[in-house]
Amino acid sequence: MVDTNPAPSPSAFRRGFIHSAAALVLVASFCVPAAHAAVTTGDPLAPSPPEPTGPYAVGRTEAHLVDTSRGHPWVEGETERDLMVGLWYPAEDTPAAEPAPYVSPSVGDVLTGSLYGAGVPRGAVDAASATANALQDAPVAEGTEDMPVVLYSHGFGGSRYTNAANLEELASHGYLVVAMDHPYESAAVDLPDGRVLRQSYPDRETPTYREAIDTRTLDSRFVLDALEEGDLLPPYLDEVTDIDTVGMFGHSAGGLTTGEVMLVDDRVAAGANLDGSMAYHVGDEAWADVTTQGVDRPFAYFGAGLTGADLPHHSRHHPDLELFRSASTGPFFEVYMADGEHNSYSDDQWALPALEARHGLSGRSWEGRLENIGPIDPETSIAAQRAYLLAFFDAHLRGTEEPLLSGPSAEFPEMEVID
Repeated sequence: MVDTNPAPSPSAFRRGFIHSAAALVLVASFCVPAAHAAVTTGDPLAPSPPEPTGPYAVGRTEAHLVDTSRGHPWVEGETERDLMVGLWYPAEDTPAAEPAPYVSPSVGDVLTGSLYGAGVPRGAVDAASATANALQDAPVAEGTEDMPVVLYSHGFGGSRYTNAANLEELASHGYLVVAMDHPYESAAVDLPDGRVLRQSYPDRETPTYREAIDTRTLDSRFVLDALEEGDLLPPYLDEVTDIDTVGMFGHSAGGLTTGEVMLVDDRVAAGANLDGSMAYHVGDEAWADVTTQGVDRPFAYFGAGLTGADLPHHSRHHPDLELFRSASTGPFFEVYMADGEHNSYSDDQWALPALEARHGLSGRSWEGRLENIGPIDPETSIAAQRAYLLAFFDAHLRGTEEPLLSGPSAEFPEMEVID
């Protein structure tokens, strides 16, 4: 069961935990109060991400890995760690290609079950019919030799699927994107043998969060091992991938995970954090290792909106970010979206407005949901974050000149560069 109780204020808990732990990102996108759930004003919504802008179509396939060396700290008796990984890549759009489902069956079930429990009318959302732009198991595009790799780590309680707008964008520009689920923390993970690993974290306290980040770091390094040892990619991707050129990014807790991985594993050449705290608990000064040690390779921080203390969420106002930035010795780039919010860097950014437009939702509870993405125009937000994320990885994984990273941009005035 996904916990849909309101989370504590960001001033009390670390930003990377409380914004995502309350519910799966997509579930949070569509929960509306019963008082506004009696009728809908449109056909069921089958959510689909905005189209990517790159020159390639996007393909998607899945990989199942098993780490036999460890279980999970929250699951008694578990001796092996199953990991599901999504692979997004540039693809050929052949006549036989079919769109991949937006989410897996169990994630769709969690979504619809939570919707009904929250008072959304049955039939308002058609999760089973929702598709990604990515084409399932499509052949890799021609001319994409030496593809750089970018790992993705989702927010706490999220899913590898629910940052599709950014994952598909990078793949459409010639990257192999490797998106991990973190089982027992994700709301649901479908395994090939039919098992479903459900959310199982005990609480939202700092020790649990610390365990989660430690476990995520091991997950990430295991995936890097599998990439390096030839156990991750199907042959058609292995042949065209540059496994020695790897970046990583994450939303919320996935951003802290990225920093912790970079601190202990030099295989990640560049990393980015999408609005996650760089500590376990800022108010208690429960710093992670990377908070005070920083990283020695390129890093980008994407902030947005205000925290519970009504301070802009960037390094001028927050000690974890200030400490991390000061300690980092590699090239550092920071950008801030004032009119966005924490979940602007997730698929909530396009999903909530689409649901509101379809069904005419209103009321205090619904407005509370919208506060998690801020007042920024969805198309504006998505275009800006895509552009900066792509420019960052192009600069540091491909070595291209990227003027967008050199200072304020007239094209994206909503993004403030934090010097």
